[in-house]
Amino acid sequence: MELSLEEVTKLTGGRVVAGESKNGYRGLAALNEATANDVSFLGNEKYYDDYLRTNAGLVLVPSKVKEFPEGPVYVEVENPSYAFGLVVKKLSAKMRSFKPGVHPTAYVAEDVRYNPEKVSIKANVVVESGAVIGDGTEIQAGAVIGEYAKIGKDCLIYSNATIREYCELGDRVIMQPGSVIGSDGYGYEFVDGAHQKVDQVGIVVLENDVEVGANTTIDRARFGKTVIGEGTKIDNLVQIGHNVVIGKHCLVIALTGVAGSSSLGNYVTVAAQVGIAGHLHIADKATLMARTGVMKDLEGDQIYWGNPARPAKDQLRSIAALARLPKLMSDFRSLKKKVEETESE
Repeated sequence: MELSLEEVTKLTGGRVVAGESKNGYRGLAALNEATANDVSFLGNEKYYDDYLRTNAGLVLVPSKVKEFPEGPVYVEVENPSYAFGLVVKKLSAKMRSFKPGVHPTAYVAEDVRYNPEKVSIKANVVVESGAVIGDGTEIQAGAVIGEYAKIGKDCLIYSNATIREYCELGDRVIMQPGSVIGSDGYGYEFVDGAHQKVDQVGIVVLENDVEVGANTTIDRARFGKTVIGEGTKIDNLVQIGHNVVIGKHCLVIALTGVAGSSSLGNYVTVAAQVGIAGHLHIADKATLMARTGVMKDLEGDQIYWGNPARPAKDQLRSIAALARLPKLMSDFRSLKKKVEETESE
């Protein structure tokens, strides 16, 4: 299983700028670990020294590179990181074989709607009554599909993921290991001296091309739907609360928490460890830097940082001013002393 130089250039839209191809390419590796059978890429100037010493067979490079040490074949592309991702996807598809059928240890209820010749259900999977599974979908070992859940075409449900009852997945959805869709929202009312559970009777909808990271949880709505929009990618260890609506093509990074009934527009980027309080709206194309705390609605097309969230440029000015405070205090004490000495003469 390998790619030829011609396949790589066609796939990436690149052109050969130096070197000669001696073989096909079967592997993928970082510049400092690659061998003659591997494809690598230069996507950050910090790795330029590794680039100069690499043993890779083929390196994807940006147009600004002018040095081409002897050894690899160099393919110029517009965006090396993205181009490398295309090669990864192609090689991974070649290495991963889709074998339709149902493993003998899997439990599939009699009324599940699916074509066993066009889906792959691995060992110890449980698919409960009324579920629907689209063609081309693979469900890996130990996953659980609840009653009347709907899974679209060409989805990939990794091991030990859970899709609870009535939840819906579009086409080409990826759920990484241990992710949970449709767990109960965190809802309680304090009555008669105790926290009384509020029933959560809604569902979760993941639209086409959504990816959910490992051990991420997305709560079912109290009523209605929790929705993750088309093309949105959610990292590992993220918590999405009940009735949250996330727009299309958003990025939500690890250890972020979004409280119930908040909404994100389209193309919103949420960096690591961000906390978003409940019942808020973040508009299109906003970017929240790491560890930002959101406590009010935010306008779009801006970068925010800090706790509470502020435009990043304002936050940076505040930090710079704070760094100058010790010197300002020292100057103030010196001036105060001089004034006191002048007044005492």
